Amino acid sequence: MTPLISRSGTGRKGLVTLICGALAAGGLAAAGVATLEPGAASASSHREAPLISGTPQYDNTDLYAFVSPDKPDTTTIVANWIPFEEPAGGPNFFTFADDAQYDIHVDNNGDAQGELLFRYTFKTHTKNGNTFLYNTGAVTSLDDPDLNVTQTYDIDLIRLKNQHVMSKTKLADDVPVAPSNVGKASMPDYGKLRAQAVYKTAGGAATFAGQADDPFFLDLRVFDLLYGGNLTEVGRDTLKGYNVNTIALQVPNDLIRESSHQPIVGIWSTTQRRNAQGYYSQVSRLGNPLVNEVVNPQKDKDKFNASQPWYDGQFLKNVTNPELPKLIEGIYKIKAPAEPRNDLVDVFLKGVKGLNQPPNVKPSEELRLNTSIKPAMHPKRLGVLDGDNAGFPNGRRLTDDVVDEALQVVEGELVGSKNDLGDAVDKNDKKFEKYFPYVAQPTSGSRGPLAKGTTAGTDVRSQLGDALQPAGSSSGSGDTMLIAASAASGAAGILLIGTAFAWWRRRMQRPY
Repeated sequence: MTPLISRSGTGRKGLVTLICGALAAGGLAAAGVATLEPGAASASSHREAPLISGTPQYDNTDLYAFVSPDKPDTTTIVANWIPFEEPAGGPNFFTFADDAQYDIHVDNNGDAQGELLFRYTFKTHTKNGNTFLYNTGAVTSLDDPDLNVTQTYDIDLIRLKNQHVMSKTKLADDVPVAPSNVGKASMPDYGKLRAQAVYKTAGGAATFAGQADDPFFLDLRVFDLLYGGNLTEVGRDTLKGYNVNTIALQVPNDLIRESSHQPIVGIWSTTQRRNAQGYYSQVSRLGNPLVNEVVNPQKDKDKFNASQPWYDGQFLKNVTNPELPKLIEGIYKIKAPAEPRNDLVDVFLKGVKGLNQPPNVKPSEELRLNTSIKPAMHPKRLGVLDGDNAGFPNGRRLTDDVVDEALQVVEGELVGSKNDLGDAVDKNDKKFEKYFPYVAQPTSGSRGPLAKGTTAGTDVRSQLGDALQPAGSSSGSGDTMLIAASAASGAAGILLIGTAFAWWRRRMQRPY
């Protein structure tokens, strides 16, 4: 595929997040209605709005929904929070917020309102408050006493009608969360910990919450005036090596869809945060990727995060008259498609007719999935654009290259302006797993280069123990010399400390 700019020049490597515009455009909510109180939502991403960028625990980064490849009678929803988790970012590693409601909404009749709400709430536990450590030894299980900081969560299934609660069912209670991957010494078998965090609920559902590799792949240098205005430094996966906190939920198709005759569902995720008075307010939302990052102007970003799909009409102009194509035309001379962009409204706010558009759909920003479309045996990264109807924008799989897809659409792929644009980042740096929860394991905190003079598998503690043996032991002359050198260094250190202390006492006796 042609990198972002399909023009001349060696730097035709993708205007990476340009896609932002596309997907963004797609997402940006359109046509809306109503007068209901806040409670649902629709789209956001990595640090996309001023307010949420300062509170990462509540920040939705991405949302995925796909028919499970190994269990096609189920749908898997993956929702991520906390962008740019540095794997070695201790001693306070990455936890879900205790004062938040992490919600997954399902609209199963196309009316822009959720009929089902899966609510995750978390609680943090600390075994020993007298240590700064996240773990006090090697952790071999989720109930290991050496895992000092742990979390558990509950899941409630709330059934709604016109945003009024009809019933509430507890699906899970006190389920353990997979911890942050501190490092090899702390968690020698992280895969075992992840497996223990997969929980089967009554009714055939499965759930997972914990740290994972960030599955989104793209080059974020797009925000440097669209790759510096000359396409330099493109093709770098900016999110490589960073982790996120993941909630994954696998549910029977029959639980979430209206019926086998109407199998299309709309999905979005939100975060609600509790204030000092004990009330919850929505602070983040996400449906299609990159909507709030690139489509919405600064004045609308925080408003969008706090709004609901049925109010999306207020943002319609951001979709029909998107900013991104104009920027591309100004910088790279690729002509912007004619406005208004009704093609973006049809695809991203209603669904593709005959594929994932529900009957009597009310335009709104949701990730729409036809649960009757079987998983592809050989998924294509460009999804529907490449003839693979099991991929984006029919839901979103982990492997879908939404940046390239959105970029091509926003630049007119569906209105006769055929193009092969992209950001030159075509896949994730880690392979995804074949079974639930599918996301790749998080990057370990001990992922850096080896210390100078060591080799893989070296136990430095054993080396020191062997070297520091008492005189007369079986150690060789080399060890004896090391001990002597250590003793000499120790004596010199003591002498230096004594001299410094005497100087300090004399100074303290001065009258000034």
